[in-house]
Amino acid sequence: MDIEQAFGIIIRKYRLERSMSQEKLALESGLDRSFISLLERGKRKPTINTLFAISDVLQIKPHTIVKDIENLVYMK
Repeated sequence: MDIEQAFGIIIRKYRLERSMSQEKLALESGLDRSFISLLERGKRKPTINTLFAISDVLQIKPHTIVKDIENLVYMK
């Protein structure tokens, strides 16, 4: 699994845990809804600014998201 796919899986997981739509996440993070969709499908590479904006809205530390991504990418 590549990093973009893992990022999408983790972001979607946290978004759904908070019963949040892509539209609401996009609005509150200052991103476009279609961009959130592309991120969740692993079609776009997030910047560090994107990571921080999304993590702020999801109320989770960026390092937690990165650790979850790392666990998916390097699963053994």
